Amino acid sequence: MKRIILYISCLFILPVIVHAENYKLSSPDKTVKLIIENDFVLGYTLVYHGKKVTQSSKLGMSLYSGKQWGCGDKVINKTFSSENSLVKLVTGNYKQISNQYNELKLTFKTGYSVFFRLYNEGMAYRFVGEGLATDSITIKSEKADFQLLDDPGVIFPETANLTAWELSHKTYSAVSKIDNGKYGITPVLFDNKKQGLKVVIAESDLNNYPGMYLKKQDASMNGFWALYPKEVVMGSWGNFVTVVKDRTDFITRTPGNHSFPWRILIVSDDDSRLLTNNMIFLLAKPQQFANTDWIKPGKATWEWWHCAILEKAPFENGPHKLSTQMYKYYIDFAAQNKLEYLLIDAGWSNLFKPNELNPNVDVKEIIRYGKEKKVGVWLWTVASTLMKYPHKYLDSISSWGAAGVKIDFFDRDDALIMPQYEALAKACAERKLLVDFHGCSKPTGLNRAYPNILSYEAVRGMECSKWDTSTNPDYRLQFIFSRMLAGPIDYTPGSMRNSNKKNFKPIDPGLPMSLGTRCQELAEYVVINSSLVMLADSPDEYCKYPDIMKFLSEVPATWDDTKVLDAKYGEYAVVAKRSNKDWFVGGMSNWNERDININCSFLTPGIKYKAEIYRDGDDANLHAEKYIFEMKEVTSTLKLSIHLANGGGVAIHFYPVVSN
Repeated sequence: MKRIILYISCLFILPVIVHAENYKLSSPDKTVKLIIENDFVLGYTLVYHGKKVTQSSKLGMSLYSGKQWGCGDKVINKTFSSENSLVKLVTGNYKQISNQYNELKLTFKTGYSVFFRLYNEGMAYRFVGEGLATDSITIKSEKADFQLLDDPGVIFPETANLTAWELSHKTYSAVSKIDNGKYGITPVLFDNKKQGLKVVIAESDLNNYPGMYLKKQDASMNGFWALYPKEVVMGSWGNFVTVVKDRTDFITRTPGNHSFPWRILIVSDDDSRLLTNNMIFLLAKPQQFANTDWIKPGKATWEWWHCAILEKAPFENGPHKLSTQMYKYYIDFAAQNKLEYLLIDAGWSNLFKPNELNPNVDVKEIIRYGKEKKVGVWLWTVASTLMKYPHKYLDSISSWGAAGVKIDFFDRDDALIMPQYEALAKACAERKLLVDFHGCSKPTGLNRAYPNILSYEAVRGMECSKWDTSTNPDYRLQFIFSRMLAGPIDYTPGSMRNSNKKNFKPIDPGLPMSLGTRCQELAEYVVINSSLVMLADSPDEYCKYPDIMKFLSEVPATWDDTKVLDAKYGEYAVVAKRSNKDWFVGGMSNWNERDININCSFLTPGIKYKAEIYRDGDDANLHAEKYIFEMKEVTSTLKLSIHLANGGGVAIHFYPVVSN
């Protein structure tokens, strides 16, 4: 009935197409095919390995002027093109990645085009305003309906508001089990068990457009967006977060000649391929500045998670005892263990006036001391303050010599705030400041345009272990297959107080615990993608375990190559990553214990390697902190059999044996 009403409305708006126009497009390897139907409503059917993934799914945009894009319009030109190139990365899982696709551009009579792009891993489409007489258009609504076949299961980051992205997942056995009107943030992963497929719906290159949610409506998952704000006030946490009090009846205003976001369907019959999917990144705006020599990924010591409690420090410490002396202690720890950074969290300044410094925390002296020790310093900041006075305070932070800023509490993704992410990234790049977006919406490829963005939160990170059980091995084995496709994750691993389900309890304030084994904590440094990685626990805690500290000192935050050795969504993942001649392997399990086999064929044949192995202890099911450290000499022909405990993990550092 809904479709019939839409068809009838189109009849009154535009002339009827007498003959439907169909177009076909294939991916470079021919595994993905698209049938595009320009009937009463523009639509497409996606096919993977000869099997339909979707029914005809409709797309369109409604302008405030009354024009309907994708509704009964005539194609006046079609253009096929292809791309086969390499994209060099500044940071991430690879030095370079392949950018290979086929594309069809359909140009319509009333002044817009639709681009359809097929990669070997999925499809994407976007609207582009072209040849319009007006300088500005208002988008009242968008139609992006995803009609997936076979009523697949859903891992749904469900929400009841438009202000949160740090969400647990709600698991549904089928789309039909979701109540109409329920919605969640993207990316969303669908599990088509009948065809053995995973489908991830996502977006890229928002370009002054609100973020897309998915809302259940009958048998369809439909795009859903925050309306453009009419009134914004300060509120929420400590009155320093911008809060929308009233909204308009449209989505956004843009220039007439505007490129709208890419809508993406990633599809795979191999879960491992999801962990190396780069479509969101590749569809985003290309790099916007040339000189990237100053961009240095790295690991950071950080005081917030463990409430700045230092057992062995010869001075007062704790969350209310921040001091210059304390932060120098962290810098000394970082320098001794070859960590690149110290991140100073809240408390160093006035939230609303960062130039007004805490008299007990001499930020300028801390930064100077860090430079002396070759440790860069990051400063936590509030998004609303930087948005209001972007140059004033970024100029100050830059003049002090800080390495980067952690920008927190955006808590929105409407079209009014989305341009601020890019504006801040650009302003920071102009000052050679690195960026960590926290309290933010999910990434959509902006880190390609501005590679000084090293990480985003937009996940239920380990901070939540201070308050509840939501960040746990099951959750980790979900988000790496969905949220991680969108971009790097500021998950903040490194807990040394590890627990199983039975013994865990949230602790805040104080020294918190984490769920899962200690070796899973180590594996996260390999499996989870981020170019800025915290060591969330206390320096004094790490110093109790020199073998573990050796691994944390040596594991990189950026890589030359990545190979997924084995993975199954929601259950386990084993990933190998290379930096220069060294390889690191991380293996993680959900709450089920299991045996995994690691085929070392990724190592260079004919070369002997030393393997430093951190694996779960024999009693790690009962005592999650227990682990075994061992060393072996190995070659590429070896297959390692490793037992993972409940919520367990394994971390291995392979490095070539140097002959004397």
